[in-house]
Amino acid sequence: MTVNISSSNEWQRILGSSTIVVTDFYADWCGPCKMIAPTFDSLSTKYSKPGRITFCKVNVDNQQPIAQAHGVRAMPTFLVFKNGAVIDTIQGANPPALTAAVEKAVKLAGNTAAGASFKTPGRTLGGPAASSGTPGRRSGGQTLGGRPWKFSPFHIFNAILTFFGLYFASLFSFDPYKAAESSSFNVHRPRDPSAPIQLKGQKVGGQGGAARPGGVKTLADLSR
Repeated sequence: MTVNISSSNEWQRILGSSTIVVTDFYADWCGPCKMIAPTFDSLSTKYSKPGRITFCKVNVDNQQPIAQAHGVRAMPTFLVFKNGAVIDTIQGANPPALTAAVEKAVKLAGNTAAGASFKTPGRTLGGPAASSGTPGRRSGGQTLGGRPWKFSPFHIFNAILTFFGLYFASLFSFDPYKAAESSSFNVHRPRDPSAPIQLKGQKVGGQGGAARPGGVKTLADLSR
């Protein structure tokens, strides 16, 4: 879309709001201006992008202050602005030179091609992110179904946290009262007086000697 400049204020506003401004300074009585006009309009249709790349036409007879401010003395004259400063000038009806200057400016604006689309794959709600790899596989080696484990500090921290959580859960779930009640040292628990008290590392009737009456072993018994 080409903007026909109607005032100095409009001109200043466009220079300040668009990164690239391509301007055709022309006159109605100028034959070469009419000859190259279709080329300018075609480039405008192809590369215009609001707020980024703007194509303007300035009638030098109606907007003499603008033409004089930029030193325009021949028609047609094409000025290419970037951030308000002139970066290229083309005088005369020269379509190849105009096209080359516009394409150069478009690249400076970061727009490598007209109608360029985004290259990043889209996402759908509730679905996996699209990728260029194997279908059904997420980045980082995780599959949608299996999710294989991958080494990371987070996994180590999570494993340590899980270990201590299980440790404390088992610690506090131990009932000391029940353990004491079922112990062989419980005086309130009846047992056979002739049965020996088994010490750690010793077996009844095994190596280490027989138990003395009453089920108590002495140091002498243990040294045998």
